[in-house]
Amino acid sequence: MALNYIWIFFFLAAFVIGLVRLIFFGDTEVFSSMVTSTFDMAKTGFEISLGLTGVLTLWMGIMRIGEKGGIVNVFSRLIGPFFNKLFPELGRSHPAYGPIMMNIAANMLNLDNAATPTGLQAMKEMQKTNPDKKTASNAQIMFLVLNTSGLTLLPISIMVYRAQMGAVNPSDIFIPILLATYFSTLAGLIAVSFYQKINLLDKVVLAYLGGLTAVIIAIIWYFSTLDQEAVTRVSSLTSNFILFSVIIAFILMAVFKKVNVYEAFIDGAKDGFKTAVKIIPYLVAILVAIGVFRASGAMEWLITGFTWIFEQVGINTEFTPALPTALMKPLSGSGARGMMVDAMNTHGADSFIGRVASTVQGATDTTFYILAVYFGSVGIKNTRYAVVCGLIADFTGIIAAILMAYLFFH
Repeated sequence: MALNYIWIFFFLAAFVIGLVRLIFFGDTEVFSSMVTSTFDMAKTGFEISLGLTGVLTLWMGIMRIGEKGGIVNVFSRLIGPFFNKLFPELGRSHPAYGPIMMNIAANMLNLDNAATPTGLQAMKEMQKTNPDKKTASNAQIMFLVLNTSGLTLLPISIMVYRAQMGAVNPSDIFIPILLATYFSTLAGLIAVSFYQKINLLDKVVLAYLGGLTAVIIAIIWYFSTLDQEAVTRVSSLTSNFILFSVIIAFILMAVFKKVNVYEAFIDGAKDGFKTAVKIIPYLVAILVAIGVFRASGAMEWLITGFTWIFEQVGINTEFTPALPTALMKPLSGSGARGMMVDAMNTHGADSFIGRVASTVQGATDTTFYILAVYFGSVGIKNTRYAVVCGLIADFTGIIAAILMAYLFFH
């Protein structure tokens, strides 16, 4: 529903701005530019979607190998003690724990097809023991915010788009996204724990959070000691080494479990192909709307306004052309993806703006969409403080993404 209103807004705003430019500034070419943009962006959307087919087919095949090899179950066992502390009202043997851990692990690996069904199953299991069926329970809110914070270890989809848009090294945003999404998740976790009075100083919680935080701080400190050329070189080498190591690990785990690796790859690749085809109408729709919005001059006015505000407080404004992706992210994943593609299409995939938009896209998830789908699936009407905590995570992730982009790419 959010995307529906956003799509309508883009067209109506473009029309109004076009009228203003025509009547008050005598711009007789504005509506011609807007119409031309509809055709150009429709073509761009189709070409991008078509180009995604091969890369998405490849990575969905690799992900299916990992899934069949048991990597999701490995993550479930690793993070089990930690999640037992975050969901105290569920007890130690609640049936929701299985799908909760599977969902979080699948999200970390960017396994969208595996994440959503397990997420809905987790909500259903928690709803069974929820005393007020119309009001979100503490456990359901914690679970939802952990989802909206978007903790991702492998941002495959963003790397796929960067590859399609011509990035020389599509994986160069891997470490910046990992760092940004960590801060987003940490902010969401702290916000929910504050409301629910969860003791984050518990030794188990501290062990997990403290260990991960120490690693993150060490990474940031190390890269802050390097010059920009070295940061790019080391980040690129590390990202590519980790990604290829993951592929090898997935294959070896599958072989160990006597999985037919080739058939598992083909099975996942088929889903990747179907996904690429399904994306076409959605990407064309949002890119046409964004293209009209940009051609009308509305995007330029919006960015100019934010740039002026940041300049008044002495903030570097080179990142502001990527702000549309950040503003769209909490509302619509498809809309934010369209903004990211538009930024890379306009400024270049390897430009600073293209990299900022990509990092922002991977830093957090779509709060309102996840809230509507997950809570809507079990009939919850009163979401309590879920939106507030989700938006805190979003805001933190966006700020962290911009800072990481400056650290790694500026």
